[in-house]
Amino acid sequence: MGRAVTVATCALNQWALDFEGNLERILRSIDIARSKGARYRLGPELEICGYGCSDHYYESDTLLHSFQVLEKLLESPTTQDIICDVGMPVLHRNVRYNCRVIFLNKKILLIRPKISLANAGNYRELRWFTPWSKARHVEEYFLPRIIQEVTGQETVPFGDAVLATKDTCLGTEICEELWAPNSPHIEMGLDGVEIFTNSSGSHHVLRKAHARVDLVNSATAKNGGIYILANQKGCDGDRLYYDGCAMISMNGETVAQGSQFSLNDVEVLVATLDLEDVRSYRAEISSRNLAASKVNPYPRIKVNFALSCPDDLAVPTCMPIQWRHHSPEEEISLGPACWLWDYLRRSKQAGFLLPLSGGIDSSATACIVYSMCHQVCLAVKNGNADVLADARRIVNDETYIPEDPQEFCRRVFTTCYMASENSSQDTCNRAKLLAEQIGSYHINLNIDAAVKAVVGIFNVVTGRTPRFSVYGGSSRENLALQNVQARIRMVLAYLFAQLTLWARGMPGGLLVLGSANVDESLRGYLTKYDCSSADINPIGGISKTDLKNFIHYCIENFQLTALRSIMSAPPTAELEPLVDGQVAQTDEEDMGMTYAELSMYGKLRKIAKAGPYSMFCKLINIWKEICTPREVAFKVKHFFRMYSVNRHKMTTLTPSYHAENYSPDDNRFDLRPFLYNTSWSWQFRCIDKQVSKLEKKEGISLVEDTD
Repeated sequence: MGRAVTVATCALNQWALDFEGNLERILRSIDIARSKGARYRLGPELEICGYGCSDHYYESDTLLHSFQVLEKLLESPTTQDIICDVGMPVLHRNVRYNCRVIFLNKKILLIRPKISLANAGNYRELRWFTPWSKARHVEEYFLPRIIQEVTGQETVPFGDAVLATKDTCLGTEICEELWAPNSPHIEMGLDGVEIFTNSSGSHHVLRKAHARVDLVNSATAKNGGIYILANQKGCDGDRLYYDGCAMISMNGETVAQGSQFSLNDVEVLVATLDLEDVRSYRAEISSRNLAASKVNPYPRIKVNFALSCPDDLAVPTCMPIQWRHHSPEEEISLGPACWLWDYLRRSKQAGFLLPLSGGIDSSATACIVYSMCHQVCLAVKNGNADVLADARRIVNDETYIPEDPQEFCRRVFTTCYMASENSSQDTCNRAKLLAEQIGSYHINLNIDAAVKAVVGIFNVVTGRTPRFSVYGGSSRENLALQNVQARIRMVLAYLFAQLTLWARGMPGGLLVLGSANVDESLRGYLTKYDCSSADINPIGGISKTDLKNFIHYCIENFQLTALRSIMSAPPTAELEPLVDGQVAQTDEEDMGMTYAELSMYGKLRKIAKAGPYSMFCKLINIWKEICTPREVAFKVKHFFRMYSVNRHKMTTLTPSYHAENYSPDDNRFDLRPFLYNTSWSWQFRCIDKQVSKLEKKEGISLVEDTD
């Protein structure tokens, strides 16, 4: 009867400008889809060149090489007898578009440009592309000669159209269009499109996956239909981790779910679905049918091909499944771990070095590396030849098989405790015990000689010797002496990263890991060019609260009992002298605010778009049970003073895994000045006036109550 269609979608670990690798992964996904009986294959957004090309999109080379890859795809026997839907940039009439190129048997059926461009947060598509603004309009696109020679076509349709096969109708969305309030699938569904496709370049954010899944399912819940979503996965060259989650939905229910985090470069989902289920679902929605009778029709590109087989009565179809979401702690364990693996193998380095202080942040970073080692061993156990080849190259052993996470961790992970006279024995012991439990190659060293040498140079030049405040020094002296220790640790971290393996008679160098969390970066509670300066930082987009929960998760799931004492100890920088051998300095006292307060400030500043006055207005209600308006005003002012004084530090912030929507990352996500008028005189005066009004009103009400 021709009613059961078999379609495929995929999640590919593409890499910006890696045209050869991208081509291989695309072909592999098409081959898998065909082998499972699929008649249509959907791939991620801009999969040919990789999504994260940024300003390389301006280069004609990127366009040229994309068409060269398309030529290889068209010529390949792998792409025959299956509709292939691939993504690449296309220049049409001297305007650059983000496009889907849909082809079948060496013929291009349609080039569909993106209509709604992503241009917020981490996305800057309007910088490189122009949205297609001609709804339901198709033009002729003149193909490059290298493509004409393969297809025999001089021109192909370019624009907003749908495909009409022998048995159904397909319509295309590209990433952001699903999130837009006027998504194309609404009108396409009313016009009889039964299969919607979406090619995405969507990155991981903690607790975001459910929003994407809900959008896909709701797209067909109201209007009926089949929705197929493909997404990129992995680190393609920057701070983002694209988190897969390829999926297929029908009539508001998920029927196929891809993994959110894995080390598989190619993952393909295939589903067989009954078109009659879509038609019967739509039949009883009278409001939809009334709207459909008035809709403007889309141009239809006729395709002499069917997604179903004539005799398909015995073909089993897929049933709805329940989507399984990861907990935030699982997301932290898996997402940054996969990102680190991609960065390690693609940078061709031999491992990581982490300054391990014995505190929560560096310990959480160590746990993420340990989780990465678990993922590598699991992938190899499951037969992933790519991961095995990468692991062997990294450890420089062609016969090596990673089976034990601790043993693999010792080969690729070096931890280093850098003690000073201000360090406690407790933190030293905690770092050593954690290193033993995860298996890292651990180094203990003392930086006092280097600190004294640097301070000695200052003394020779100026004749003055700075002192800590507990010994009668000024606040300037106290801060400078703390910063010297912190910066020497950064210098030593890079020295040991470059030469530790050399000293051990092993090849290669190590990537230095940073471990400043998102809240400390927001507040600027870090020394510029200290150990927060590193090659990459897997926790730079994660809050202290989430990291603490992650530590609890690691205690239970990895049996890392050393973390219990780390969790119970108050966070401290250990840069000021000990008192009776005990730590006297704590982070929250230094910052003048708690980590919970910092998370609140961060979310209000970035997500709620609140300046000082708006933040005050929101917090007097949120904190009305615990703070007076005057206390709220003091806290808000203190935060904005510290934030603005330290904003310059964000310009040199180590590239960090993006995980929170209130990240202060200055590179792309959170664009702000770094030279502020830190008095905020006008804004703070508005707050003061409001406090006076509230206190006056409170005073009147108190008198009335007394009477």
